[in-house]
Amino acid sequence: MTGAEVLLKALEEVGVEVIFGFPGGAVLPIYDALYNNGKIKHVRTVHEQGAAHAADGYARATGRVGVVMSTSGPGATNLVTGIATAYMDSVPMVVLAGQVSTDLIGRDSFQEVDICGITLPITKHSFMLRDKREIVKTVKQAFHIARSGRPGPVVIELPKDVMAASTSMEEQKLDPDLCFKAHSERTNCCQWEEGLKEAAELIRQAERPVIYAGGGVKLSGASSVLLELAEKVHSPVATTLMGIGCFPQGHELYLGMLGMHGTPWANLAVSECDLLVAVGARFDDRVTGKADEFARNAKIIHIDIDSAEIGKNVRADLALTGDAKEVLSRLVGMVLEKRHDDWLKRIKQFKEKYTAKDLKGRLTPRYVMEEISRLTGGRAIIATEVGQHQMWAAQYYKFEDSSNFITSGGLGTMGFGLPAAIGAKIGRPDKIVFDIAGDGSFEMNCHELLTALRYDVPVIVVVFNNRSLGMVRQWQDMFYGGRFSHSSLGEGTDYSKIAQGFGVAGYRAESCEELRKALKKAMDSEKPAVIEVLIDKDEKVLPIVPPGKPIYHMLGID
Repeated sequence: MTGAEVLLKALEEVGVEVIFGFPGGAVLPIYDALYNNGKIKHVRTVHEQGAAHAADGYARATGRVGVVMSTSGPGATNLVTGIATAYMDSVPMVVLAGQVSTDLIGRDSFQEVDICGITLPITKHSFMLRDKREIVKTVKQAFHIARSGRPGPVVIELPKDVMAASTSMEEQKLDPDLCFKAHSERTNCCQWEEGLKEAAELIRQAERPVIYAGGGVKLSGASSVLLELAEKVHSPVATTLMGIGCFPQGHELYLGMLGMHGTPWANLAVSECDLLVAVGARFDDRVTGKADEFARNAKIIHIDIDSAEIGKNVRADLALTGDAKEVLSRLVGMVLEKRHDDWLKRIKQFKEKYTAKDLKGRLTPRYVMEEISRLTGGRAIIATEVGQHQMWAAQYYKFEDSSNFITSGGLGTMGFGLPAAIGAKIGRPDKIVFDIAGDGSFEMNCHELLTALRYDVPVIVVVFNNRSLGMVRQWQDMFYGGRFSHSSLGEGTDYSKIAQGFGVAGYRAESCEELRKALKKAMDSEKPAVIEVLIDKDEKVLPIVPPGKPIYHMLGID
């Protein structure tokens, strides 16, 4: 066997079914081995960045490790944005990066870059595979690291001569590497008993509790035990952008999203609570606003698998370091049942005062998202690009499943949504998959429509066309005196025709009726489609907390 054939065999053994990638000189031995491999599907995207985002979307939709492969040099550097996106959102990914032959490394050879060095700050670990006898061990270690503890991306550099070398499965060194086992145990290790007792007592004493749930709840599969805890102690629940879907959205205890574009009642509840239980969340700046005034009246319990997050942004009165599901499962058995009717009545008053009225009959972003939610029953996978449309999706789609919202939260990567939606649909062919896009974000990776077409992946892209970089324009309008510097995209672009130029069905909606017809046609066709929705360029995402202000200081709630 060649090293490349052993590599594919090792990938099969760890359960890989799909690789997203793009071929090139340094990985030709691997692509040659793929020629006769009938077990692993390869999806060739139009650009390596698209491959990385597709692997990311696949991982988020399935809960498995996403795999992306590129050649050396520019192929590998084109993955960097996708790797950083996965790292910021704790997505398990293994990156197979081609490299020049070992005798050429360090000579500035053609298409040589140190991709391990370049990605060092945005990966959990990196391997340079120089020994053909360590292929299987390296693959197994990489997958273990990618999904253990706080998940994240791992890079394996694959020199061309190692992949072309003759070897065998019997020759592989399979001795366990104890340092990685210790890494996993250290990540998950926690001494909880006294902390759990203290947490239960703080919850018993609280009169105005709020649970603040982040993406870690989804990653650990802790949604059901979170619901059990919230109902037992009668505590309202707010989520981060990444936590959307981890708590039933129609539940009386659900507050919605927290932070810069969160619901007024979530922001006000956190600002008035006397106990905040943060689970799988990292207190990022888009949630906290002015950090020293965040939950200023509350004691804070912080539950997170990554000890580095404890106290990093906001002080914690009590920390429990460990897997969210495991910690909550033990905590729920220790807390006492309690009602907080007066507190919930107070929050109900917030909702009654600040719920925005729906403008019936207008083709607004809210109408678009609520119509998609109605047609799909909240069960579609919604991937997004980044910008106003991302916030409208988060605010108005009614998610019924914790794995159904796929968005770039930490890095805020424009161009993420379409390839991520393709990866999600490949991983979950049973699901309807939408990419909610803005015109600016759609332009960045719209060429990946060709990937959807070539592999017959029926994703539906909804493009909000406001002829501008919407979020940039909103900030320029609200905080820069209306000086719209380089945020206009012009009036003439027709994104439905761009889709048709790629051979993909394209629709244009300028009214509610046209939108309903386009959505029905796209959903019935089971083919990739683009629906362009024309909206007013002055539509804003509201409420908004101005930068540097506390989250109770919201604009647009009157």
